[in-house]
Amino acid sequence: MGLELYLDLLSQPCRALYIFARANNIPFEFKRVQLSKGQHKTEEFQKVNVLMKVPALRDGSFTLAESIAILLYLVRKFKTPDHWYPSDLQKRARVDEYLSWQHANIRAKASKLFITKALLPLLTGQPLPPEKLESATEELNVVLKQFEEKFLQDKPFIAGSEVSLADIVALVELMQPVCAGYDLFEERPKLTEWRRRVEEAVGKQLFQEAHQEIMNIKNLTADQFAPELMESFKQHLLKQYSLN
Repeated sequence: MGLELYLDLLSQPCRALYIFARANNIPFEFKRVQLSKGQHKTEEFQKVNVLMKVPALRDGSFTLAESIAILLYLVRKFKTPDHWYPSDLQKRARVDEYLSWQHANIRAKASKLFITKALLPLLTGQPLPPEKLESATEELNVVLKQFEEKFLQDKPFIAGSEVSLADIVALVELMQPVCAGYDLFEERPKLTEWRRRVEEAVGKQLFQEAHQEIMNIKNLTADQFAPELMESFKQHLLKQYSLN
């Protein structure tokens, strides 16, 4: 049995993993797990990841959860080029620094805006109050400023002169609001140039391929969600993001 990756490309961590694996010609079998259909809750999938989350990896009898752990496993198993996760101690520390910071900052705030602007209106059938959207936008703007000043500075990439895991993870996270119609790159030339460099380093066509489904989120309809998941999912998001 070869390497299997369990993914739903509507998920940001899944897209980052997919892009990295494809960019490095890592052979894997794509196992699609449709979150909207509740396929992550099936007994079959729980044999791969009892946490019932994607992405997940199965390599023979070995299984692994959590996107960052999977990325690092692939780096080591397939001995990918050094720039992805540098052997230089300080450059590697820069990658680790971003990967440690992003969960509660870029990823959390970008996802909140995406959910506020695109997903919750779909699930509730009505737009949310403008002040909720404004609040989510402002929270994202705060961490974007931190990203530019702390992590990017005047460097071509987060770890220095070459693209790394941190750049893929960061750009995929920042595309979440863009997919919902909020162009956070507008009027941010430093961020725009960094995006161009990352896409060129990874392969722009590959990047577009990974985002094709999420870019068409506006075409998603409520009836495409499993009925038994619809209400619980909506209430979970409303509670999680304090949007009631």
